[in-house]
Amino acid sequence: MDCSHSGTADVTEPRSRKSGADRPPGMFDVIIAGCGPTGAMLAAELRLHDVRVLVLEKETEPTSFARIVGLHVRSIELMAMRGLLDRLLELGRRRPAGGFFAAIAKPAPDLDSAHAYLLGIPQPVIVDLLERHAVELGARVRRGCAVAGLEQDDEGVTVELADGGASATQRGEQLRTRYLIGCDGGRGTVRALLGVGFPGEPSRTETLMGEMEVRAPREEIAAKSAEVGEAHKLFWLRPVGDDVYSVVVPAAGVTDRSEPPVLEDFRQQLRAIAGTDFGVHSPRWLSRFGDAVRLAERYRLGRVLLAGDAAHIHPPIGGQGLNLGVQDAVNLGWKLAAQIRGWAPETLLDTYQAERRPVAEDTLDVIRAQAELLSDEPGQRALRGLLTELMDFEEVNRYLIEKITAIGIRYDFGEGPDLLGRRLRDLDLKTGTLYGLLRRGRGLLLDRTGSLTVGGWSDRVDYLADPTAALDVPCVLLRPDGHVAWVGDDQPNLNDQLARWFGEPAD
Repeated sequence: MDCSHSGTADVTEPRSRKSGADRPPGMFDVIIAGCGPTGAMLAAELRLHDVRVLVLEKETEPTSFARIVGLHVRSIELMAMRGLLDRLLELGRRRPAGGFFAAIAKPAPDLDSAHAYLLGIPQPVIVDLLERHAVELGARVRRGCAVAGLEQDDEGVTVELADGGASATQRGEQLRTRYLIGCDGGRGTVRALLGVGFPGEPSRTETLMGEMEVRAPREEIAAKSAEVGEAHKLFWLRPVGDDVYSVVVPAAGVTDRSEPPVLEDFRQQLRAIAGTDFGVHSPRWLSRFGDAVRLAERYRLGRVLLAGDAAHIHPPIGGQGLNLGVQDAVNLGWKLAAQIRGWAPETLLDTYQAERRPVAEDTLDVIRAQAELLSDEPGQRALRGLLTELMDFEEVNRYLIEKITAIGIRYDFGEGPDLLGRRLRDLDLKTGTLYGLLRRGRGLLLDRTGSLTVGGWSDRVDYLADPTAALDVPCVLLRPDGHVAWVGDDQPNLNDQLARWFGEPAD
């Protein structure tokens, strides 16, 4: 099969016990289907642990349209943890982290984060940066390669590629891997081949979205958009550059849903709803989206797992899709690496679904609620008015924005302090910053007492004694994804939690 390559031709073999000795020559540790934000981030996370990774991407070239997306607070924190944030800040545009719950205009609340802002950035820029990051760490990427079949057994997965490219129906080259991860989107092949159900609600309405130049004066655009937006919440023209606007308009009346939209579709809908097409021209990109909401019944079946849009789809209300997928990747990466490296506790990999599927389920409900609040029906408009008043209370506004930005997530680690299971904000430490210590994707014991030790887990968990750390607790054990796995000052109790998350100590 003629697939183009990028990345390293020969990937460093894993060096830890049980990691490479029992893998047959030519067998990958992980194959990832899909090199979008989720797949690229997952590949990088795995490479932090010397896992041999191949990423398959059916498209021969990266996407050409520069859709602007927003990185939310939690995703920005994860980028800071992996040393990527400075590069992203150079390429994106900050804006306040407020006013995007159901497009209700409220100021940004006071959030518990050193990165309490939204970062607007073209999606191809994010994908390119994450792919380059993965390749720099040693991942391989093959473009023009589509998964056509899979068969798994107790030792691994046989992945069959389409013969002749992404559109081919015949099968060709076979690859062998320990694990296969479907990051190939809502219409991806891996979930379908796996036979995992994707229940939810089909799309009922469609909306046109794009970026294009506009000839009408800014004052006229702003006034008309505000007027029409009162009746149609999914309608706006927002400036994103010199004479370039983000345009969103309902797609009712655009007949052929199977074809990509064209500029005339936008003109037609703008004239029908606003009475003018604002002189739109020279589109940068055009697309449409529906309001389908679906969640995979399970995230893992044997040695095949799902992440990102392959596991959950929803309309882009609140801009949570890319963020949810990247956060899936960071949750899964270190756990799958631990399984491959041979030190994972027996149930560690199962915690990926146990933790991330409820988050997706909650996110989909929040999106459903926002969709209702954007409705033009009298009852929903009344409800929107009431919630708008409630969001004048700081606690309500903060709670809803924390939902969207994912900094309110608390995984169920059992009973304990409120901090247990939550992510920890970045802190200034005597040796730099907390997130700076997490760049290698390892665990971290932050000890304010100076009396504890990570002992036989030092090959997986770093240690820092810092009595000056701004914490209200004596010590915290952080997982590689930045979530608090333990709080306390008792060594035997700490050892139990080190074993729970990081396996048996080294000899």
